[in-house]
Amino acid sequence: MGKTGYFSHHSCRQHEMGPGHPECPQRLDAIEDRLLMTGVLDGLERIEAPAAALSDVELAHDRMHVAALRGLTDRLVEEQAAGGPEYTQLDTDTSINAHTFTAALHAAGAAVAATDAVLDGELENAFCAIRPPGHHATRDKAMGFCFFNNVAIAALHALQRRNLKRVAIVDFDVHHGNGTEDILAGDNRVLMVSFFQHPFYPFSGDKEPAANMLNIPVAAYTKGMDIRELVEMLWIPRLEAFKPEMIFVSAGFDAHRDDDMGQLGLTENDYIWLTERIKDIARRFSKGRIVSCLEGGYMMGPLSRSVEAHLRVLADV
Repeated sequence: MGKTGYFSHHSCRQHEMGPGHPECPQRLDAIEDRLLMTGVLDGLERIEAPAAALSDVELAHDRMHVAALRGLTDRLVEEQAAGGPEYTQLDTDTSINAHTFTAALHAAGAAVAATDAVLDGELENAFCAIRPPGHHATRDKAMGFCFFNNVAIAALHALQRRNLKRVAIVDFDVHHGNGTEDILAGDNRVLMVSFFQHPFYPFSGDKEPAANMLNIPVAAYTKGMDIRELVEMLWIPRLEAFKPEMIFVSAGFDAHRDDDMGQLGLTENDYIWLTERIKDIARRFSKGRIVSCLEGGYMMGPLSRSVEAHLRVLADV
């Protein structure tokens, strides 16, 4: 039986965006506490995530975007030393603190290191317990709590550095992964499949996406059984036809019925079912190779239970 890696880094808890912000360090604490309490963590291989090299990040991002984020963080550190502000606001809901750039490098580094470990046969699959999340980060813009697109960076690393020919990205966050689409639309080495609440932030994904993007916009209050039917009818045939050599997951758990960030109706059982379907595709076409990266999920109870459900399937525990 293969091992499941659990990648994280302490810097991912040091990035935060201000009091009361839903994308907070306590998300990782809640997940880890739950995995410890249930014994699931005992079945995982814990690995400290390295920082990504700038050349890794620049596989998916414009060099100026990376430099600008680094410059903003450096300036904030200097200003803070002189008694200045703790945060710099990038948009209405996304800001940085002195630790953001480092945390973002370790989040991306987790995804790249997990990819290498899985491709090298050291792990069967992996979960990256990381923040900041990534799937709203476009090639040249941070937005929606995201700075670097962890999954897109890892997918391009697999294709360009590790010479895979086809990879799939599965995104089940409540929000459309507009950043991943921006970076990878039209790249025929990638198939991205997703469902997301619509109309809803970031108000994209419903207009004639590129041929390698299978987007399923769904209305608020759509229940898990309806999502399962759509996945079975639409995702699975496309994934089977594509035959990915590796699968990356943008694992957002904010489509849970008890997460008030969105209004979809999924439960832990739906995340079990989704992970089983992803794992089945991976077993048949991808030598079992899956790298899953945390995206959304903002209510601590539903988030931690859903991650536990996802990991029980990945690790077979």
